[in-house]
Amino acid sequence: QVQLSESGGGLVQAGGSLTLSCAASGFSFSSYSMGWFRQAPGKERELVASITWNGNSVEYTDSVKGRFTVSRDNTKNLMYLQMNSLRPEDSAVYYCVSTRGQYRYPLPRIRDEYDGWGQGTQVTVFS
Repeated sequence: QVQLSESGGGLVQAGGSLTLSCAASGFSFSSYSMGWFRQAPGKERELVASITWNGNSVEYTDSVKGRFTVSRDNTKNLMYLQMNSLRPEDSAVYYCVSTRGQYRYPLPRIRDEYDGWGQGTQVTVFS
């Protein structure tokens, strides 16, 4: 069974940076594309970034392009989300998830194509 554990969230001033980490277990991490979702109160859960199994392709939602970087280290079963120039509207619970099925490309963009939802990690950006 897919198990994913997010960490690295916290309180940060607008304009600052945070790096989120996702530790994966229970599946062949290096064979799966991955994603980061976030959900703020009263808003839909949205896909923030995604990355192919080998890290060769990445995608971002428009609002974070140029500010966020998704990466992975398959030797450590870890995925990261480097967040720079943070804005209050980035405040949300962030979730890391794996795609349903191996070697997914094009990268899925809908929630139901991902699995491994955990408790997430809270990011709060204040101005």
